[in-house]
Amino acid sequence: MTRRNPPLTEPQYFILAALMDGPLHGYGIIKAAEQATDGRLRIAVGTLYGALERMERAGLVAAGHEEIVDGRARRYYRLTEDGTEALGREALRMQQAAAVVIGRARDAGAAPA
Repeated sequence: MTRRNPPLTEPQYFILAALMDGPLHGYGIIKAAEQATDGRLRIAVGTLYGALERMERAGLVAAGHEEIVDGRARRYYRLTEDGTEALGREALRMQQAAAVVIGRARDAGAAPA
């Protein structure tokens, strides 16, 4: 990967993946990422908003509308075209990396872990 397109971190990857079906607010993103990983990845609130801020500056996500729920502002984020492309590149990169290990394990007669 070039410096312009660095690999996504695991939280970034699942944040972007959570937004594939449409805009979500922070708590919705956290729950979607947790569900997608069967609870393995639990994104802390500070991690989420720091990542969203960086990804917004990079043009991968955009803040959308806000609503007030129980007296608190709830901001929704959406995936941008650049974010969709970055997510696709990262999925392909991970698929290619996994194929190397799975292919070697298969050739050696071992089951991949």
